Amino acid sequence: MKELKLEDILANTSDLKEKQTGYVSIIGRPNTWKSTFVNALIGEKISITTNVPQTTRRKVLAIYNDDDSQIIFFDTPWIHKSNKLFNESINSQAISSLNDAELILYFIDSSREWWEEERYIGEIVSQVKAPVLKVYTKSDLSSKISIPEWDNVFQISSVSKNGFDTLLSKIKTYLPFGPTFFPEDVYTKQDIYFRISEIIREKVFENTKEEIPHSTYIWVDEIEDKEEILKIVAYIYAESDSQKYVLIWKAWSLITKMWTQARKDLEKVFWKKVFLALRVKVKKNWRKDERLIKNILQ
Repeated sequence: MKELKLEDILANTSDLKEKQTGYVSIIGRPNTWKSTFVNALIGEKISITTNVPQTTRRKVLAIYNDDDSQIIFFDTPWIHKSNKLFNESINSQAISSLNDAELILYFIDSSREWWEEERYIGEIVSQVKAPVLKVYTKSDLSSKISIPEWDNVFQISSVSKNGFDTLLSKIKTYLPFGPTFFPEDVYTKQDIYFRISEIIREKVFENTKEEIPHSTYIWVDEIEDKEEILKIVAYIYAESDSQKYVLIWKAWSLITKMWTQARKDLEKVFWKKVFLALRVKVKKNWRKDERLIKNILQ
């Protein structure tokens, strides 16, 4: 499998077949394991996953292929009520993806109590024209909510993949038959800059606590992609000098730990040696910078 490149598609249009093909958007409150589902289904690390809620910031496109279908999934950012510029921008990305889909998967975490966010998401979903399937996740854990037994309600586990086949069969009934959009060996539309930045950001989320994960963004400054080695220069931007201090010095040089973890994951994704130069800088109040937010989320 490989990442999507426009020149590859233009050069291989003869490989495109006719199948049940269409776009499916996944929506849900933070930590409903949307990204975990996508990674498990595709069999590749497409979306980053952490135990910290509100990890996904940008809409991620993942392409699933089997013998009779091509399903393009939108893994949307988390949705929650907020009047902050950065959070509003993330919400708008998730909501806009609903209008581009033939079908909506509304993910609900069965292992957690019902929150006000579910009501908010329910209001959004009720306004879209596409049909909606309710998918109760984490079926391998004890349920803390009542799950209705309706035709368009499903239970899945992204750990065991239990319920995947049933859900996929139902999804296909909503998709039109026609030409596929991508070659079968393409599984994501992300460019190399985004994939690298996401893997580094995942390590920040995994190794820091409190406000720091959400107060940082990653900027990949340089990439030199050679046959045997991938050379990368990237920066972790924090909002304050105190956050920079934590990222660099806490727990016996935290930056070294994150660098090691990111480099190992990058080598698995790109199947080659990786040289990663990783630095920490400060960009005060960056979450109030509308132009920067647009660049980060585009």
